[in-house]
Amino acid sequence: MEAHEREPIVGRDPELARLFRVMDSETGDPVLLLLGDVGMGKSTLLDRVVRRAEAGGARVLRAEGSEPESTLAFSALHQLLRPVPAEIDGLPERQRAALHGAFGAGPATADGDLMLTGVAVLSLLSALGERGPVLLVLDDAQWFDRASLDVLSFAARRLAGEPVTMLITARVGDRLPGFDRHVPTLTLGPLDDAEAGRLLDLQPHSPTGRTRTQILDQAEGNPLALTELARAAAAPGAAAKPPPAGPLPLTAHLEKIFAARLDDLPAPTARALMLLAAMDTVDSAIATPAAVPDAQDDAWPPAERAGLIRRTGHTLRFSHPLARSAVYHAAPLDARRQAHLALAGLLRDEPDRRAWHLAAAATRPDADVSAELERTADRARRRGGHAAAAQALQRAADLAPRSEDTARLLVEAAAEAALTGDLAWVEELATAVRARTDDASLLAEAAAQVGRLAVLTVRHSVVFPRLMDAAEELAPAQPSTALDVLAGAAVVRYYSGQDAQRHRIEDALRTLREDASPAWLRTWVRTVSDPFDDRAGLLALLPRIAAEAQRRPDRLTTYAVMAWLLDETPRAVRAFDEAFDRWGSRGALPEGLGGAAAWSYVELGRWGRAREACARSSAVGAAAGLEHAVACAAAVDATVLAYQGDPTAARARADEALALIDPLESRSVSVFARRALGAAALAEGAYETAYDQLRTVFTADGAPVHYHASYPALADLAAAAVRAGRHAEADAIVERAAGTLAGNASPRLRALINRARGLLADPEDAEPHFRAALAESVLEHWPFERAQTLLDLAEWLRRRRRITEARVPLTEALETFRRLGARPWIERARAESRAAGLDVTDAAPDALAELSPQQQQIIRLAAHGLTNREIGEKLFLSPRTVSSHLYRSFPKLGVTARAQLRDLIEGPLATADHRD
Repeated sequence: MEAHEREPIVGRDPELARLFRVMDSETGDPVLLLLGDVGMGKSTLLDRVVRRAEAGGARVLRAEGSEPESTLAFSALHQLLRPVPAEIDGLPERQRAALHGAFGAGPATADGDLMLTGVAVLSLLSALGERGPVLLVLDDAQWFDRASLDVLSFAARRLAGEPVTMLITARVGDRLPGFDRHVPTLTLGPLDDAEAGRLLDLQPHSPTGRTRTQILDQAEGNPLALTELARAAAAPGAAAKPPPAGPLPLTAHLEKIFAARLDDLPAPTARALMLLAAMDTVDSAIATPAAVPDAQDDAWPPAERAGLIRRTGHTLRFSHPLARSAVYHAAPLDARRQAHLALAGLLRDEPDRRAWHLAAAATRPDADVSAELERTADRARRRGGHAAAAQALQRAADLAPRSEDTARLLVEAAAEAALTGDLAWVEELATAVRARTDDASLLAEAAAQVGRLAVLTVRHSVVFPRLMDAAEELAPAQPSTALDVLAGAAVVRYYSGQDAQRHRIEDALRTLREDASPAWLRTWVRTVSDPFDDRAGLLALLPRIAAEAQRRPDRLTTYAVMAWLLDETPRAVRAFDEAFDRWGSRGALPEGLGGAAAWSYVELGRWGRAREACARSSAVGAAAGLEHAVACAAAVDATVLAYQGDPTAARARADEALALIDPLESRSVSVFARRALGAAALAEGAYETAYDQLRTVFTADGAPVHYHASYPALADLAAAAVRAGRHAEADAIVERAAGTLAGNASPRLRALINRARGLLADPEDAEPHFRAALAESVLEHWPFERAQTLLDLAEWLRRRRRITEARVPLTEALETFRRLGARPWIERARAESRAAGLDVTDAAPDALAELSPQQQQIIRLAAHGLTNREIGEKLFLSPRTVSSHLYRSFPKLGVTARAQLRDLIEGPLATADHRD
């Protein structure tokens, strides 16, 4: 056992017990974040947990954050998974290629798909878990590279049900992207006076008297400070010198203690430590640069005896990050520079590490080093390491001799930083561009990068005026870029739903020349800002935009979003399908109005595909730290869950969406979430609750809270109002909407208004409204809404004792609800059918109604021949989770093999989502 492993752990019994419980629990949360200031004992606790786990037969994978490697994309993930190369090779081809590409061991996957890499890691951990428990230890994660954090946080959110535990340590106050929300946290505080005294008593030379009092006072309960101050006090000659005192912070005191030990070290040891400080690790199990002493060299024992380094197997590391910092900063600048140059000379086969060592050695602008960092950034970009690319470009800008190159590199850094979701960083880089150049095109590009990311944040009231100011400033000299920024402002307008913003957009659009290119962006701005202002005129422009999108498939989603906004949902779905088929949905950021794809699938009745789109959007948004994108996806997902008859899950997802946004900042998401909560209440027959939720999507005087998202709620509002006794209030809202939309309402909205009027009308006046709604032939593209209208008409007919007439719409409605898997509406239609004298039997496909929506989705994909791994890749689940759902579903369906699934679901689900 190593010396550091024998150190007692004093005063941490409750924390250690909590860590053990996390390891031992099969039902608790599989992830725990252990926070603490420097020296609080986080790594010591992890070491104890690791030894216990290994003794119990668990597979332990460990990575330690390294400040020198924090700029290298996927370096922490590579360190974590380096012990399992055979298991990586056993992954499906796409996932294996994604990991190899991330590690630089193969070509990067298209667009450096972080989500595919995340699925690969999830599949790998699931496979390891089949052999026994797995413990992942992520120590000093504040120094992990961002790409590794993104992938590991993706996997962490999906470990439920897996025999995998993830323990993470980080310093208090350091942001850990992906792990800073909804992750159980344990914070290590200082030891109390009694515990601190006990720890001092356990030291080889326990201090006494005044020295002891000073140590207790200065250490402030920090275990590392207590032990190191006691060690320093016991050193030869220390009796004549009191412990360090003064205003220095504790970490600075500790650094001084570590640095003082350098004075008595042999010269070869000091040189070796300097190289280790520049490099951070010496590992004799892998290739170590020839000029660096390996772990068995005689240079190291004096440093070990001084408590500066520790040995773990074949690996040498500093005993604490502060020891590394002390060694590095105590050395003269020239010594540090020479160490980095020596390492750079030895790392010619590792160009990224070489480039950063050269950069660390540079003391003045250097075009060659700047160029090497550019190449490093390009490699990181192709692997999906956007943070690493931005860091390399930012440092390349610092070293570029020419000011024009500096500005260009900063703009490129901003473009990469935008893909991390860190708006503050992008704004910092854009400010640096403005300070270094007056080149209009570079300034415009920097503004565009800020806008690109800003539209995806929750800060709409702050972001909108900034974008508009930039667009108005750019308009005279850079009209194309101004239009691009204005397009982002229009998205912010959609999310926020504020009418004052529409007026400012219209004013800015008028100031731009009509020939400002690209022309399709002008149509985008108009459509997103107000799709009902001139719907006919906007529709007339869609064919040209569609033709352009065929030549530019990257514009297909833009065209699809516009089609959805104009209630041309079939066109939207075809374009979304084609876009995903042609170039996937692997972007590092969600698209502006990214929820449009999911909503289109919901409306067209392809609910499985909608949930897949939500899963992807949520995963991408979470990885980038963009809570607004996660909220958008949660609101759509909640709606589908409500329609499918899982109101509890629907409410949880809707509440998640509302918790992530300010309803006054993000009216669109708020309205969508309230609509989902209304649908969940309708599914349960809780009509007063449904009305209360749906009433919130209109203002007190009946105006829509959101100019686009509120209107589709009209019919459900009317349905809830009739049963909740709020008839008159709902009628006023419906009629106000009808008047506002007169002449510009889509056929779909006209149908919804007519359905609402039929529900609210006096019984003798209702039929024409229902018939008018069903006469809108396009309503067949909104099958759920059409089936609801058919059911309403049938109920009205039966109550008028026109039972024979009621049977036709009842039969069609029931068939549609069954095909969609809309369980609550199936039950309503079946009850109404029986009352109408129809012989309604519980057909075998209704067994699917016993499954959760996610289980139905998995069953459907399995019926189409997908393997568990392929299903997991689509739904961002581990193969084990997929297998578990199938295992629980088969008995409910009365099947024993996958081959029986296609016949079982051919009617209800395969038709509904035939392309999935």
